[in-house]
Amino acid sequence: MSELGRLEDLPLEYRQDLTANNLVALWPNLRAALPYAIPTRKTKPTLWRYADVRPRLLRAGELTPIEKAERRVLVLANPGLGLDNMQATPSIYLGLQLILPRETAPNHRHSPSAVRFVVEGEGGFTMVEGERLPMEPGDLILTPAGLWHEHGHTGAGPVIWLDALDLPMVYGLEASYCTEGAPQVQRNQPDGSQTRYRRAGLVPYRSLSTPREKYPLLRFPWREVRAALGDLAQVVNIGDLVQLAYVNPQTGEECMPILGFSAIMLRPGETVAPVKRSASCVFHVIEGEGDVEIDGTSLRFAQNDTIAAPTHAKIRIANSSSKSPAYLFQIDDAPMQRKLGFYEEFG
Repeated sequence: MSELGRLEDLPLEYRQDLTANNLVALWPNLRAALPYAIPTRKTKPTLWRYADVRPRLLRAGELTPIEKAERRVLVLANPGLGLDNMQATPSIYLGLQLILPRETAPNHRHSPSAVRFVVEGEGGFTMVEGERLPMEPGDLILTPAGLWHEHGHTGAGPVIWLDALDLPMVYGLEASYCTEGAPQVQRNQPDGSQTRYRRAGLVPYRSLSTPREKYPLLRFPWREVRAALGDLAQVVNIGDLVQLAYVNPQTGEECMPILGFSAIMLRPGETVAPVKRSASCVFHVIEGEGDVEIDGTSLRFAQNDTIAAPTHAKIRIANSSSKSPAYLFQIDDAPMQRKLGFYEEFG
């Protein structure tokens, strides 16, 4: 393998001439752009402890009224990527959002796609294109690109959820923007999509002869996902991953175009080693506690903590309880990588 020429090997006047003409010599920079064997990664294995974030988020509720915030969010920023860039991984934006009783986060739509994973509280709701979706802990709610959505709270106490967006990619393409809108008028079918697509393998008969909807199902209730994981665990060998993907019920494909979402169950005392993949990912702890090792970095997690892992990471996850299962919500960029043609699994 021959050694590439260095920039310093070129005459100073030639380098200056290239710079003056907005040109860059590739060969001295080739290995930085195309390293051998594994990508250059700035993303650090990072854990955000909910016990640390929650009081600071509640303090934000005291300091900033919703009218001044529009969306009251603390962003989970990976230190390896620079806090100002607001990235958990190069493709995943994460934030914990707070809404208080009788508040409304106003109606808008935007070019990035988003999901809401409910962490705590009762009485919150998201309205998407006139469909009112209740927000219960563990629920996944979709707010895809270009769809009107707003949030409200009719209960007591704080409601907090995890936002996950493909914002880094959309922003990097200089395509990120938002449009304000008037408050939505609720349709007479609250949570209608979840009712129509309540059971796997069953779809409304009319959907067989009508054009497929892009986002037919907007809310995935945790109580049903949790039960399905329990059933699946009975037919999966110990040590093999018990994992369910959130998909479009009409097509079986990932429910969103850029980011993928799935739920994982770790049985009592179980340790799993997911296959090494080219995708970056995030784990949010729904229930339980344990340990995760990412490329040799060990992190101890508890309920509602959030963990980021870089691309091509070697991961091991252990449930520290010998009596109770642990449940994780996973976000990754595998759908985008599949579409772009470079998704890989190793080993």
